[in-house]
Amino acid sequence: MVRSMTGFGRSQVRGQGYVVNCEMRGVNHRFLDVHIRTSRRYSILEEKVKEEVKQVLARGRIEISLTIEKTEDSKRAIKVDKELALAYYNYLKELAGNLNISPEISVIELFRLPEVFSLEDQEENLEIVWQVTREALNQALTSLVEMRTREGINLSRDILARNQGILRAVELLEARSPLVVEEYLNKLRNRLAELLASESIDEQRILQEAALFADRINVTEEMVRLKSHIMHLQELMNSDESVGRKCDFLVQEMFREINTVSSKANDLEMNRVVVDVKAELEKIREQLQNIE
Repeated sequence: MVRSMTGFGRSQVRGQGYVVNCEMRGVNHRFLDVHIRTSRRYSILEEKVKEEVKQVLARGRIEISLTIEKTEDSKRAIKVDKELALAYYNYLKELAGNLNISPEISVIELFRLPEVFSLEDQEENLEIVWQVTREALNQALTSLVEMRTREGINLSRDILARNQGILRAVELLEARSPLVVEEYLNKLRNRLAELLASESIDEQRILQEAALFADRINVTEEMVRLKSHIMHLQELMNSDESVGRKCDFLVQEMFREINTVSSKANDLEMNRVVVDVKAELEKIREQLQNIE
């Protein structure tokens, strides 16, 4: 099913001593371009995040914000520098003796002295962090894809409707093309009749001129290729693959064919239809810029 490249997804997952918040935003881009914002502490996970995204998305600029925090379940260790504490104690006791003051020193007072103790987080198991992060990432991805799919359905409907309109216009061009030759033949006869007046008209020469004209304005091949491209576009829009770039190339080919028709057509009515087809193709091309 066709998907848009724009969308938003958000998730929060708690587990195994962590809480992970993930926000994901997708916008148009020619290729898949993933940008991740997270703390330097967990930047080692960025490649894994990108690989996970590549399994689901094919195109678009994807901006991901990851916030990974430890919860109260995570333990923190207190590290005490006993030698430094003892050195402080002995020095203070000696200083108290020199100053003839009470040498009473409490443990809490020692703890307040610089670098006697510090808090240390237990060494993290990055595999556990990745498990929680991956779950949050996949939830946000699912939400993003759902939004892109909804928008893709609307885009697909619009493109298919315009594609059918182009098919009807091509059928009008096919019906009109033989009439142009017939009208040219009649005009040629009338003009020669006026010029020659009483003289007889060489019907064979008129038919030769008409045949040459018909060959110059013949757009049968262009019409056949246009119809083929129209059917191909319809098939792509109903495909489950990522078809945005393929459709874009196909519409370029449709422009090429209709421009050839425009250069060959020597008829006001056909040129008006060609202008309408170009306008619809341009609208389709604009819509395709949003498709994955």
